Amino acid sequence: MAVVVLFGSETGTAEEVADKIAEVMTDHDVDVRDMLEYEVSDIDTDDFHVIICSTYGEGELPTGAGPFYDALVEDGPNLSGLRFAMFGLGDRVYEDTFNRGGEIIADKLVELGAQQVGEHARHDSSSNVKPKVQAAEWARDITALLVP
Repeated sequence: MAVVVLFGSETGTAEEVADKIAEVMTDHDVDVRDMLEYEVSDIDTDDFHVIICSTYGEGELPTGAGPFYDALVEDGPNLSGLRFAMFGLGDRVYEDTFNRGGEIIADKLVELGAQQVGEHARHDSSSNVKPKVQAAEWARDITALLVP
C-alpha cells in the first residue's frame, strides 16, 4: 500500500517526525511530502495518508500547513474513501489550544469525507518524551492497521 506522509511545520520538528515515521513504515511505499509543496489535487484516495502537523501561536496552523488547509477549504474536494492518521505536535502549557493545529486539519479532512483511523497522537513538547520516539511507537501501531 502506498503511504503519503504529509507534514506542516513551523520550526522543522514535524519534518523530523515525518522522516522517522517513514523509517518505521518500510513495508510500504512511503512518500514524505511538505504540505507547502503538495497540491490538494494530488490527493489520491487510494493512498493512506499520515498527517503530521504542529501548532503555532495561539492554536493556529503553522506556516507550513496554511496553504494546504486553505486549498482544502476553497476546493472542497470529495475525500470519500481516503483513510488517514494524525500526529499532532504541541505544548500542554497552552491548555486551551494544545495540539489544535492537528485537530484543525483532521476536522477538515473528516468534513470532506475522509476517515481518520488509529489514535490521534498528540505530542507534548513540555514532556520528557522526544517527538521522534513517540512517533516511532505510534507509527508501528498505525502500520499494523494497514495490513490487508
